[in-house]
Amino acid sequence: MTTEPTAAPGSEPRQKVTIQALRAMKGARRIAMVTAYDYPSAQLSDAAGIDIILVGDSLGMVVLGYDSTVPVTMEEMIHHGRAVARGVRAAHVVVDLPFMSYQVSDEQAVANAGRLLKETGCDAVKLEGGANMASRIAAIARAGIPAMGHIGLTPQTAGALGGLKVQGRDRATARALLAGAAAVEAAGAYSLVLEAIPQQLAALITARAAIPTIGIGAGPACDGQVLVNADMLGLYTRFSPKFTKRYADLGAQYRGALARYIEEVREGAFPGPEHAFNMKADLARELAEEAEGRTSNV
Repeated sequence: MTTEPTAAPGSEPRQKVTIQALRAMKGARRIAMVTAYDYPSAQLSDAAGIDIILVGDSLGMVVLGYDSTVPVTMEEMIHHGRAVARGVRAAHVVVDLPFMSYQVSDEQAVANAGRLLKETGCDAVKLEGGANMASRIAAIARAGIPAMGHIGLTPQTAGALGGLKVQGRDRATARALLAGAAAVEAAGAYSLVLEAIPQQLAALITARAAIPTIGIGAGPACDGQVLVNADMLGLYTRFSPKFTKRYADLGAQYRGALARYIEEVREGAFPGPEHAFNMKADLARELAEEAEGRTSNV
């Protein structure tokens, strides 16, 4: 991962966002995290000053058109992770371990986490699960690979959780999430995503944890927030979770721009003279005369 800083025009270069910097943000200021899946969106996110870029396995749905995150492969995560890492200079880059790339054994988890780190150039990996995945996180951390945890609604195993719905609303599941958060932290995770859990529970986990928590549908008390870029920019319209806020409607702008382009092409308005290249007039006449002569001799 390159460490050259980026800067907006007229501003000071941004320093690389490290794990130490993220830890220092806890209790000091909120952490802003967003997904990105390609070089252009990574560049734009980094230049905007985002703290963390997540190459999420959500790319399966919002980029590749799958019905869930389950079909996403290691090769797909590596392909998109590489593209994102090439577009980033300062933001902290995290890549998801996809479904069944770490569930089988600690050894499998370390091997695939190592592949993501080595082959993409990312800064860290993320994996879903609480106490049941503590040994995986510990093994990854022992291998020197930074690991971000993820509890609450875990999309890879949503079927076992009863679907894409809020977790931790009853006593038993709330206590399990509290224990899971503690187990993930104790195992060596440097931060923790809390997805779709009651805000009161997220606040309690955040207060107890020494590591930063990143919320998505977990209320305002988390140390940071993450959104899927396609959701916040209006580029994914199959469904919109309650916890998503749309900051722009780029989908409508995209369709509008294409409609204007189609119209101008069909009407002959594009390309105009300003979009064309020219050759010397005498050469153009010479070529035209030669072409006309060949035609008349046929």
